[in-house]
Amino acid sequence: MKHTKLFSLLSVLLTAFALCLPAAAQTQGNATATSRVAAGQKQKISGVVLSREIDKLVVRDINGSDVAVSVSGATKIVEKKANPFRGARTYPVSALLRGLEVEVEGRGDNSGALVAEKIKFTNDDFGVARSLDSRVAPVETRVTTTEGRMDTAENRLTAAEQNAQRLSGQLEELAAVANTARGGAKAAQETADQALAASKANSAEIQTTNDRISQIDNYEAKQNIAVNFKVNSAVLSDEAKAALDEIAAQAKNEKGYLIQVTGYASADGPEAKNRALSERRAEAVRRYLAEHDIPLQRMVNPFGFGELKPVAENDTREGRKQNRRVEVAILVSKGLTASGATTSNVSSQ
Repeated sequence: MKHTKLFSLLSVLLTAFALCLPAAAQTQGNATATSRVAAGQKQKISGVVLSREIDKLVVRDINGSDVAVSVSGATKIVEKKANPFRGARTYPVSALLRGLEVEVEGRGDNSGALVAEKIKFTNDDFGVARSLDSRVAPVETRVTTTEGRMDTAENRLTAAEQNAQRLSGQLEELAAVANTARGGAKAAQETADQALAASKANSAEIQTTNDRISQIDNYEAKQNIAVNFKVNSAVLSDEAKAALDEIAAQAKNEKGYLIQVTGYASADGPEAKNRALSERRAEAVRRYLAEHDIPLQRMVNPFGFGELKPVAENDTREGRKQNRRVEVAILVSKGLTASGATTSNVSSQ
């Protein structure tokens, strides 16, 4: 049993490593066969989640084929438990993370995808996949965004150098004309002074560009808010929705932003239940922001800390009320802005 768990953990770690290498994954993906499921055919597959959208997964089965899996509200997501003396846990759709070893049962649709009726996985595999995904997804998003900004900055730097070369050529022509027309050393000296001033101005522009590039992947919080929830609830109140409307509108006016969503719970009830509740709260906020046309790649993968990181004491009613929260932060690259962060709290009671 112990060797089987170690083998499973090693398999998940290798899959996560492959997800961190997009170029290698793309090359391998071009050679991987895509498996289609006949419409109405009942099928059961086991494999690893390669990618995930809101209602769609790509699972690579044990034969190395990629299978498209559709997830609906009727899909049961349950624990594949080893202990027959307790009930199986159920999970939200947000638990279907990349790198997770799953067992899928369902029927094929007209597009060749497998419409999942039941998805099962062990709690140990879920814990490993969640830990890896919370680190891999933000890094991938920041790397992709940074590469695009680096390309833009390099293009600007190249244009600045070309402008400097053209300016240098024009100054040389002016110097030749001035020397020919005036025939004196004074005109040549004036032209040389102009060239020196232009060179200094161009150097300052290049230095400014280099400074911005060095800060492009250094983020700071532009806006922080916290929305609170009732006891044992992950439902957004009207007041919380209004606050999220404002932060979504503000985010759309920012350049190069990311939105970080983290959920928390008070110390009421078991620790495992509070951790799952904090994840559902974070997922509720993420889904509400997605409905406001906030691109999914702009949102850091939501994470639930459960009872960890309380902002108030849990032995008072008011303290527990403050700890039942989801924190939302707009993160902006220092390479694009240097404005400070502001913080506000919104109650959902």
